[in-house]
Amino acid sequence: MARDVTSHRGNRSGADPSVPSTPSGPSQRQRAGLSPREREVLALVDEDDLLDVARALVRVPGTNPPGEEAARAAVLAAVCRDRGLEVGVTEVAPGRPNLVATLPGSDPGGGLLLLGHTDVVPVGEGWTVDPFGAEVRGGRLFGRGSADMLGGLAACVAAMDTLRRAGVELSGPVALAALVDEEETGLGIRRLVRELDGSTWAGCLVAEPTDLRTIVAARGDCYLEIEVHGVAAHSGNPADGRNAVYGAAEVVTDLERWHHELADRAHPLVGPPTVSVGIVQGGRATSTVPDHCRISVDRRLLPGEDPAAVLAEVRSRIERLDLGSRGLTVEVSMPMDMPGFEVPVDHPFVVTADRALTDAGGPGLEPGGWTAACDGGFVARDHGIPVVVQGPGSVAEQAHRPDESVAVADLALAARAYALTALRLLARP
Repeated sequence: MARDVTSHRGNRSGADPSVPSTPSGPSQRQRAGLSPREREVLALVDEDDLLDVARALVRVPGTNPPGEEAARAAVLAAVCRDRGLEVGVTEVAPGRPNLVATLPGSDPGGGLLLLGHTDVVPVGEGWTVDPFGAEVRGGRLFGRGSADMLGGLAACVAAMDTLRRAGVELSGPVALAALVDEEETGLGIRRLVRELDGSTWAGCLVAEPTDLRTIVAARGDCYLEIEVHGVAAHSGNPADGRNAVYGAAEVVTDLERWHHELADRAHPLVGPPTVSVGIVQGGRATSTVPDHCRISVDRRLLPGEDPAAVLAEVRSRIERLDLGSRGLTVEVSMPMDMPGFEVPVDHPFVVTADRALTDAGGPGLEPGGWTAACDGGFVARDHGIPVVVQGPGSVAEQAHRPDESVAVADLALAARAYALTALRLLARP
């Protein structure tokens, strides 16, 4: 579901220079330095094993749609069990399992939730390498899902395995929730938040690709389905029918107008809400007046924006078009909605995760906003758990593209950052 990252230093690829950065004093970006214990733990990150895990996940075929996560989840479950983690699997839909791998702590509360997804988007055209070959070349791992976000999952496993091998005593658990259907309707995260005990977690870190920047705000998303119904007739006498495509054209024109109006509602970190018409399908034959046309729309949401209010607004706009006077009827539904989120940049969890990333060797980018959407919004909305998105790879340059890839060095850096975050949050003295 991820799309773009708002940049704060220069105009990196994928950046929106019109969106201002999160204020941050110089002290926040200074490296806090590593203690001897922290250096000892981070030195245990096994880069070769991490790459092996990432390649094993990429090599598993299966995309969403149609929803083929089972084989990849089975590989991930085996990997986690082999590394001494407790593994629980819940079938969300037939052949679509959520997986939760846990490194227990001494107390049930105050833990760290790592969040990711096992589904990847369809391969598409234009590849010059095997999309499931997991080829490593020039310091990069190639394959569908390598950046979004199988590399991030592998980094989470490596971080948890490092903490276990180091014998770190944790005050609370570290758990990786690897979910199905993030790229489509969110079946996996909806099931997880129904079962999640919010009091168990001090924070949630989503390992989506952010160019190793800490994201503190993200847009949400919803899909709108608009069905225009008319009356079929022979095209030799079009007045005998009621042309649904003509009515749909009026709707599409108004949706574009709505998109431009929303530009005035820009959020300081994630930009404005947006409207994008993705699919228009109508008509049965050239010689027949079309009696039906379907419009599929992507409407990006601001943090805290109510999907129900958006649905009411689009219905009101369509009603004002008065398509009934043309003998047309319209149905509007919202088959998918995913909330955005925002957490203060000075929240203790944000500060801990961001400093850990910098101290682990990250690029030192300012915390920022994302114009994308991810499963973390559900965790923030439904349980009030602070969420950051932070992961290896680039949404803007790699995700959902041919020859998708991620830098191997960034996988290792992310694993160190996640381990250091857990260490600083949960390690007992």
